[in-house]
Amino acid sequence: MVVLNRIYTRTGDDGTTALGSGERRPKYDLRIAAYGTVDETNAAIGVVRLHLGAARELDAMLGRIQNDLFDLGADLAMPQRDGKAERLRMLSSQVERLERDIDGLNEQLSPLTSFVLPGGTPAAAYLHLARTICRRAERIMVELAARPDEPVNAAAIHYMNRLSDLLFVASRAVNDNGAGDVLWVPGQNR
Repeated sequence: MVVLNRIYTRTGDDGTTALGSGERRPKYDLRIAAYGTVDETNAAIGVVRLHLGAARELDAMLGRIQNDLFDLGADLAMPQRDGKAERLRMLSSQVERLERDIDGLNEQLSPLTSFVLPGGTPAAAYLHLARTICRRAERIMVELAARPDEPVNAAAIHYMNRLSDLLFVASRAVNDNGAGDVLWVPGQNR
């Protein structure tokens, strides 16, 4: 259990923050940016949940995802180093659950005939916002993983890749299973 008795510590006043290992890094460090952007994704999903209305199954799904995103942030905050004790890590089973959720949502959707513009219902628009933040987090994680001294759990990257897909499919689900999608019309305003 995490206990936070004091919110401010003043330890970050010098422009650094601590990883889970206690190592201090500049706040602009790519690893900090990675888990900070995962946190932004989580916050955007929280806004989505305010607009779901009676979509209880999707709300429960997004609640599980929010918890997973805290796990993912913890995974990124504690880089795996040569044989040291394992900490909380994302698992392939979490990615597989997202895939099952995507398949379940996608079964109900009308086929796509064009690219979808962010919009429709407020929940759909916010799901698109969460999707784009999720994609940014994924790009940062992939860039971090490309550095030889910055290990990133592959399951964490896979999770963010699937999550952006789930957020897209969920946006269509809350847009009357695709009937309320706002579709791109190429060259419409020429």
